[in-house]
Amino acid sequence: METLLFLFPQFNFMAPKEEAYFKRLRPDETRAPTMKADSSRQQVKERSLTRSGSHENVSHRKKTTSSNISAEAALQWRSSFEELMKNPDGVETFSQFLRTEFSEENIEFWLACEEYKTYDSEKKMVSKAKHIYAVFIESDAPKEVNIDYNTKMAIQKTLAQPTKSCFEAAQMKVYSLMKKDSYPRFLHSDLYLRLTRTKGPGVGMFRRRSRSCVFNERGDATAEPSPW
Repeated sequence: METLLFLFPQFNFMAPKEEAYFKRLRPDETRAPTMKADSSRQQVKERSLTRSGSHENVSHRKKTTSSNISAEAALQWRSSFEELMKNPDGVETFSQFLRTEFSEENIEFWLACEEYKTYDSEKKMVSKAKHIYAVFIESDAPKEVNIDYNTKMAIQKTLAQPTKSCFEAAQMKVYSLMKKDSYPRFLHSDLYLRLTRTKGPGVGMFRRRSRSCVFNERGDATAEPSPW
C-alpha cells in the first residue's frame, strides 16, 4: 500500500507536496528514457535521409540523361523500334518509360542477354546464364518475363553448358512484345513528347481527320470513314 501511494502521490494526503513533486520529476529518473527516445528518433531520421538520398541520386541521374537528348535525336526514334533500341539514349529513355508501366523486366532481360553474348569465358557464361535464369526465367523469379513453358525448359537444359544463343529465342519473344505492345505507347507518352517538344496525340489526330474528307455532288464536304 505504501508503494502504491508512492507511485501515485496525489492520493497520499499526508506527504508534503514539495516532496511528492520532487520524487516524480527527479532528473535521474527521467534522463535515461529521454536519451533513449532522442537516440531512436535520430536513428529513424538517419535511415530516412539515407533512403531519400538514394532516390534523389537516381532521379537526378535520370533528369541529367534526358536533358542531354536533343529533340532532333529523339524524333529519329519514331522511325522504327530498331532505331530506338540501337541508340543508348533511346534505350535509357525507353527503360524509364517501362518503369512507369511496371514492365522494366523486359528491357532489363534484353540488356542482360546482350551483355551475355559478349562473354567468351566459359566460366563467365555459366555464371551469367544461371543468373539470368534465376532472375528472369524460372517460375516465380523476381523479374520473371512473359515467355512460354517450352522456351523456359529449353533454356534450363542448357544451363550446365550454355551457348551464346541459348537465350536467343526468349530474347526475340520479349523484343517482339516490347515492339508491338510498349513501343506504340511510348511514342504517345508524356516522357517522349516532352523530349521531342511536340503536342499530344489529340492534336495530331484532329489534323489527320481534317485532311480525310471528300466533296459530294452538291459540293458539301463529308468526312471519310475513320480508320480507327
